Amino acid sequence: MKRKIDPSNSRKIWRPLDRIVSLFRFRPGPSFAALGALLVSTLVVILNMNRTAGDAGDIREFEAGRVADRDVVAEQFVSWVDEEATRLRLEAEERLVPAVFRFSPAAGETALNAWQSFTAFADTLAQEGASPDAALLAIQARYPGLFTGDALDRYLRDPGRRQFGDYGLRALGALLDQGIFSIHHAEVEQYNPDVAELLNTSDAQAEREQIPYAGIITKDNAGAALEQYIAGAGFPPSFARIGGSLLAPFIAENVFFSPEDTRQRLAETRSGVEPVIKNIDKGKRVIRKGFIISEEDMKELRALKMSLSGGDPRRIIGQILIMILFYCLFMALGNRRIIGRALSNAEIYLIAALAGFYVILAVFVRGLSLGEPEPLPASVIIPTALVVMLPGILIGPRIALILSLVFPLGACLSGSFDNSAYIFALVSGVSAACVLRGIERRMDLFKSGLIIAAANCIAVFVILLIRRAGPAAYPSMLFWSAFNGVVSGMLVLGFLPPLEHLMNAATTFRLVELSDLNAPMLKRLFTAAPGTYSHSIMVANLAEAACQDIGANPLLARVGAYYHDIGKMENPDYFVENQTVYNRHDDTPPRLSATVIRSHVKLGVEKGRSLNLPREVIDIIAEHHGNSVITWFYNKALKQEAGDAAKRSPVNMEDFTYPGSPPRSRESAVVMLADVTEAAVRTLHKPTAAKMEKFIQTLIDAKVEHGQLAESELTFRDLETIKNAFVRVLAGYYHSRIEYPKLREAAAREANAREPAVKDTASRETGSKEAAFSRLQPFGTVKGEAE
Repeated sequence: MKRKIDPSNSRKIWRPLDRIVSLFRFRPGPSFAALGALLVSTLVVILNMNRTAGDAGDIREFEAGRVADRDVVAEQFVSWVDEEATRLRLEAEERLVPAVFRFSPAAGETALNAWQSFTAFADTLAQEGASPDAALLAIQARYPGLFTGDALDRYLRDPGRRQFGDYGLRALGALLDQGIFSIHHAEVEQYNPDVAELLNTSDAQAEREQIPYAGIITKDNAGAALEQYIAGAGFPPSFARIGGSLLAPFIAENVFFSPEDTRQRLAETRSGVEPVIKNIDKGKRVIRKGFIISEEDMKELRALKMSLSGGDPRRIIGQILIMILFYCLFMALGNRRIIGRALSNAEIYLIAALAGFYVILAVFVRGLSLGEPEPLPASVIIPTALVVMLPGILIGPRIALILSLVFPLGACLSGSFDNSAYIFALVSGVSAACVLRGIERRMDLFKSGLIIAAANCIAVFVILLIRRAGPAAYPSMLFWSAFNGVVSGMLVLGFLPPLEHLMNAATTFRLVELSDLNAPMLKRLFTAAPGTYSHSIMVANLAEAACQDIGANPLLARVGAYYHDIGKMENPDYFVENQTVYNRHDDTPPRLSATVIRSHVKLGVEKGRSLNLPREVIDIIAEHHGNSVITWFYNKALKQEAGDAAKRSPVNMEDFTYPGSPPRSRESAVVMLADVTEAAVRTLHKPTAAKMEKFIQTLIDAKVEHGQLAESELTFRDLETIKNAFVRVLAGYYHSRIEYPKLREAAAREANAREPAVKDTASRETGSKEAAFSRLQPFGTVKGEAE
């Protein structure tokens, strides 16, 4: 029976993979920009792998015994094989190899057979009745000159001589088992002078034994060894006295030098000898200016040149893979889930350009020899704070912190930074990312440069302590590290304005400039639509207070609120906040009125683009109404359609719907809520804090119910905080005042005179902000709609 696969389980299995893939979504322009930065920086890294540190150039200009006219510093750690030292080690190991000897079983067996043949012949003579003298003559005739002295005569006359054969076989066998070596000094003089190796392959097993030459038995000392063995083996005295002399003629060499086994032993030794590896640490001065070059210096220089020329394919492939991993990490950290928002194409271009610039600059700087007597870390020359602060200001502080970690890591992986350079760059970058918080004016960047300079000095001080540098190294190192921080802050001041213009970024400085109420567009708004201007100022106060409380960008919210209704300047009289007594919508069909009301969003976006406002501000202008329905005119059109059946025309809701989309940022959502709140609270009679809190909660609930906040990333806690901020600001604005006694009667008469006009206007009042619920309810009307 086949098992059915649950589709939900399959989705659960692939969900983690989908999340990983989502980190690398392909967008043609930005993706090609990142790929181009990867290719260029990788190519530069590979090409500069062949460049020796300190520009060693042609080593023929250096010669042992001469005075060096310049320094050569190793740009990276290099391991090299000392061929001369390796040769000496190999020769020494070969000299220690012992000469290999082998047992010859045939030679031993021949010696034992000769002894047995001798004793058998003597026994045969005795059996034939030969006298001792006759037997002696017969043996001398058969073995002429073999025996000397009276040992043979005593053997023939001994009554127990029949046992001598076994005794001799035993003694001679024991001597042959120890091995009687055949040594020719011409064959073994090139090998170990102290020991020899005995190879015994008996019983199909190879046994190796190293024997000192002093303990080896040769034919010269075999007689003495045999006498010693017989004396201690417990033989009968009669055999012990003559056994050595009798057996001496039968002693034969049975261990011989084996050239083949010795050559094999040499090959094994050679294969086991490790080459002599010497290291050149990164930053080491291989050649010192003004010093005499030694042979050892020349060896290191040649090794340095060889290691960095030609290019090992494995090293190149490894470097390419490292760069690819670095850029993958870079793209993963630049994902929306980590940064908090999606990056625009221009922002990705900027980051890719800075990443390539930083890695390439680190590659070119790494070989420079700066600073005496202690060399400067390579990162002291590189403005790490600059490449961190620029995207931090143009994009956001979170990306600055990410870049402060990734850029030094990339330079380190490319081989451009050592530990000291990496520490300095990391401290400089992180301090630059931290000082961005709270910066509101451009001159604050200079103060930030001073803070970065102080952090750089602390980092260099720690590096010098780790290096155990002398006191003379501190002043210059501290000066250049402080110079790095100050110059980085000043360069940000120079590069920031053109980048702001090119990217049209909503930086803090740009927003501060746009928040100036003396800006020409805001002054035109004040002149053309004073009611809208007053409304925008109040919305800005509400939005700024709410954004401060929820941790959003209050400055962006304020600027967005200032400009969110600039589209009303074209037809200000159609909006209720600019009307006095006459309402132009009384004589206008509802569809046309809705068209005029809806148009202020599109006109505002067009004006924002003509003013080159930042994208975030234009988004607030386009989204501050979302896609809600202008219900007052929509319901009015439905009533007219129902009342005039003869001229009935279908009412399309799209004609009464704002052309925008729901807010996609927290700041835009806050401006939407502040906009509707400010307009709606005006309809309350004698507003109190409790009454406003309940009313504002109703407004927020309506926005949530109709999905206008679904894409804004606001939480319910944020909405509660926003409501409290609105109540706090409005309660201060609508605080109660003392009614002076002398004006009480006049005020009463004025109120009685205005009451009919207010009632008549409230029943017909329209505008871009029709009333508390007119923008919140998609269908139906709410009694008391007014703004």
